[in-house]
Order: sequence, then C-alpha cells, then structure tokens
Amino acid sequence: MPSGWVNERKREYYYRKAKSENFRSRASYKLLQAAKKYEFIKPGYIILDLGASPGGWTQAALQLVEESGFVLAVDIKPITPFDALNALVLTGDITEPKTLQDIQKFLPSQPDVVISDISPNVSGIWELDHARQIDLANHALKIARSVLKTKGNFFVKVFQGGTTKKFVDETKRNFSFVKLVKPKASRSKSAELYVLGMNFRKKR
Repeated sequence: MPSGWVNERKREYYYRKAKSENFRSRASYKLLQAAKKYEFIKPGYIILDLGASPGGWTQAALQLVEESGFVLAVDIKPITPFDALNALVLTGDITEPKTLQDIQKFLPSQPDVVISDISPNVSGIWELDHARQIDLANHALKIARSVLKTKGNFFVKVFQGGTTKKFVDETKRNFSFVKLVKPKASRSKSAELYVLGMNFRKKR
C-alpha cells in the first residue's frame, strides 16, 4: 500500500476527528497521545504553551489539567480566547526578552510543564527550515529553564536533522529523562519529532 495514501488517510482521519471533537487543530492529538503514554501532564498542573496558535495544544492541555489546572497560551499571532476560565492568551514573540517578562507576570506560579509546537514559516529549503526550527526550540528551552519549577517537564517540536542531537544533548543538561517522541498523529514521512524532557533540575 503506497505510503502517500496511508499518510493522506491519517491526515484526513485526525482532521475529521478534530472537527467532530471541537479541537482547533489536528495537532491536539499529538499532545494527547504523548501525554497519555509518558504521563508528563496531570490534573491540576500549570502549563505554559509556547507557539500556541491556533490553540489546539492549549485545548488538549486544558483537557488534561482539568478545571483545577491552568494554561497560559503564547504566540506571535493573536489567539482567539478560550471559554475556559483557567486559560489565558498572550500575544508575544518568544525570541524577545519582553515576552519572557510578560509570561512571568501572567503565570499564577511556576509552571509544571512547558510545551511548544512552534514552527517557522517553512521555506522549502531543508537546511534553513531545520536551522530555524532548532533555533525556536532553543528559545523554548531557554524560557523553560527560566520558569519551570524543579522536577517540571518540557515537550517541544524539532525537525530531524544535523543539529537535532546537539539540541537533545543540551536538553539532557537540565532534565534527568530525555526522549525523542513521534506520536501516532504525526505523519510517518514527516521529519517532525518531539523532544520530551522530564524531571527538570537547574544547572549548578
């Protein structure tokens, strides 16, 4: 069976599923699947969602943390607000220092988890797109280091490529458990991977 046909069917399945379950994006299932398998998001947790637009991961996180938790969603593009009382949206560029200041201002306390599905505007030039993605992942990691509580978790998208291992090694400097994850909802031919870091410890 041609892999292109399989990928198209998978994409269509999760797209329809997202529509029927009122998720803003099919990407919601990537977070739900990973969180279910590795249990890095639990009820009552405070979550920081970086690169959150249009809000699919925020919706998934809200489902996971339930009413006792809280999610702060951040993106350079304005995000349509959520009906949930325990969700807040913030417009900001994660590469700018002011955005970190705003994040710290609006978080009720140190987050238990920082998640990021942020992507660059894809140019079609693989080396450039990979470099931009890793740069964004590094900015997400920098913010995570600044705000996460001890023993917190981190989940971020990367594109597989020449500097992925370097990013994974850098993540290992702050998290005792680090793993590359590819949720079922990700297309098999996609170079998209997620780096999961658990049990945050600040460097001495």
